[in-house]
Amino acid sequence: MNSFAFTKDLETGNTLIDSEHRQLINAINQLLAACSQGKGRQELNAAVDFLLSYTKTHFSHEESLQITNKYPDYTPHKFFHTTFIAQITTVSGKLKTEGPTIVLLGEVNSKVALLLNHIKREDTKLAAFIRSVQ
Repeated sequence: MNSFAFTKDLETGNTLIDSEHRQLINAINQLLAACSQGKGRQELNAAVDFLLSYTKTHFSHEESLQITNKYPDYTPHKFFHTTFIAQITTVSGKLKTEGPTIVLLGEVNSKVALLLNHIKREDTKLAAFIRSVQ
């Protein structure tokens, strides 16, 4: 599996947000490396725990920035955050009851892809807005 790089299309220009996004990319790459070594299911618990903790903290930081800067798309952006955390919470619950399965690993991978698309589309829009008002 290929690893992800923190490329220009993921940069928002906001130091805090970009550093947190780099942490996310590193965690994703650790999971991918484990998968390529046949250890994906063993690493799934740690990856999901990280993702849940990370998104709660990171989304809170983003939402504070949006409120402070009066971001006009705050409501749909927050809705994505809330929905995403609920989805990861569901995956975490399944993981605890069913154990690490290939199906759950696939589900986590699809959630990660969704999150990366969100960064590319929505977070870069947010960063551009913040730059325009500061």
